[in-house]
Amino acid sequence: MTDMTDVAGSGFRRRAVVRAVAAAAVAGPVVTTAAYGSGTAYAADRGPALRVMTFNLRYASDTRPHSWAERRPVMRALLRREGPHLLGTQEGLYGQLRDIAEDLGPRYAWLGTGRGGGSKDEFAAIFYRVGRLAPLEYDHFWLSDTPYLIGSATWGNTVIRMVTWVRFRDLRTGSEFYALNTHLDHAHQYARERSAALITERLDGLDPAPPRIVTGDFNVAAHGNPVYDAMLHGGALVDSWDAAEERSAQYGTFHGYRPLVPDGDRIDWILTSPGVRTRRATINTYSAHGQFPSDHLPVQAVVEWGGG
Repeated sequence: MTDMTDVAGSGFRRRAVVRAVAAAAVAGPVVTTAAYGSGTAYAADRGPALRVMTFNLRYASDTRPHSWAERRPVMRALLRREGPHLLGTQEGLYGQLRDIAEDLGPRYAWLGTGRGGGSKDEFAAIFYRVGRLAPLEYDHFWLSDTPYLIGSATWGNTVIRMVTWVRFRDLRTGSEFYALNTHLDHAHQYARERSAALITERLDGLDPAPPRIVTGDFNVAAHGNPVYDAMLHGGALVDSWDAAEERSAQYGTFHGYRPLVPDGDRIDWILTSPGVRTRRATINTYSAHGQFPSDHLPVQAVVEWGGG
């Protein structure tokens, strides 16, 4: 198991060393009522489909109820059951991410840095299945007017917000894609709107050929918000939930350990390039003995696209 936190004192750069290591290595959706996710349905792990998950982990706390010690076994059971190839996480603390890495075992690795730099604060870490995906390059930037100044926040938000992105090669298909993971501000709409504009600008600046997969907690409901409109502006990205050929029942993705809300707000999204086919989208309601793994529900998508 490897993690690649970066404690460089200046702006982050694309990692040639990671690239070298990796090089060696419209019909309407069908709505179903699966209680959890799609792990058992895709347990054989065959074919080109890629299992993607976005999950706000809820930072590790010793305070009961819902302490990390109580939640960790449920988190472990859920992640092992679903077996995502790509997992964008939000709010994870360094020790918590190490716990998850240990629980997932050597088939997974992760990339990320704390929003304050190094192992400090929360991460927007990306986990990936090492037998399926190889990172070619990765970087971080901060959601501010100074995106390469570590820990910067200039739009009125008091909580530091950032992005981690990775360019992957799919070892099964030979194709490449970008994965971008983020967590927008919880309190300031202006900061969210500026963040969405910066993210779309940075996505536009990447190699246009590979597809994009964007995961995150955007802290606003899908549809009817300028943040959502900005992320989908011009058709560069689509909402995998809306595009899915099949999907689970919808619940509000933030539940705060209260009863789930049918047809509630989706504030956690998986967005993709329009050419990415979403076979299935799921809001996963897994819990064990009344304990949820987080105060958010994970959102999942089974996606595929043409080969490399």
